[in-house]
Amino acid sequence: MGSLLDPEFWARWVGIVIIDLSLAGDNALVIALAVRTLPRRQQFWGRVWGSLGAVGLRLLFITIITYLLRIPLLQLGGGLLLIWIALKLVHQEGDGGGGEGKVRQGTSLWEAVWIIVVADVIMSLDNVLAVAGAARGDLVLVTFGIGLSLPLVVWGSGILARLMGRFQWIIWLGGGILGYVAGEMILKDALVAGWLGSVGEALHYPLPLALGGVVTLLGWWFTRGARAGAQQHG
Repeated sequence: MGSLLDPEFWARWVGIVIIDLSLAGDNALVIALAVRTLPRRQQFWGRVWGSLGAVGLRLLFITIITYLLRIPLLQLGGGLLLIWIALKLVHQEGDGGGGEGKVRQGTSLWEAVWIIVVADVIMSLDNVLAVAGAARGDLVLVTFGIGLSLPLVVWGSGILARLMGRFQWIIWLGGGILGYVAGEMILKDALVAGWLGSVGEALHYPLPLALGGVVTLLGWWFTRGARAGAQQHG
């Protein structure tokens, strides 16, 4: 109770909330992409369980993330895995060509939850490190700060999922954003940064932008191919 009356506690809490909400858009984007092909009744539970699982793992990793980020090639591997997730998410749209039946057979509730949890953990490495620094080891403060952003992420992802059902270009753009984040992670890896040297600094924007552009174009191409195939069989 004493800590709740400490002004420093609340100052650090505000810092954690700001850090967490600054990345809420990325998390909401992943959730919306993952659940958009589920039946409408399962979309809400996909958002809730995926968000809860991601928060749970984030709290688990909060005590060890400082050491994990020092492991060579960890962020490189995470970036490559995030590219695979981005391609998987935009390819779901191409598989179904926007139709109600075929697309929604390709993704189960627990598959969507798994994608949300894995992508959130990969994308949140730097975020968790920042939260850990702001909290200074106070797990109550961490739980309080991260927990506050959960309803906002779930609400925001619901809006995005509905928009994606109407505008396919949002799906391609969302996949491109994940590709951009993956490129940033790859360049931040300690071993990769040391190996590239000044070249890595020059690639700070071009490489993420290129990866984001490739994923976006592939999303468009998958959808175009699916439409062409549907017309031939129609």
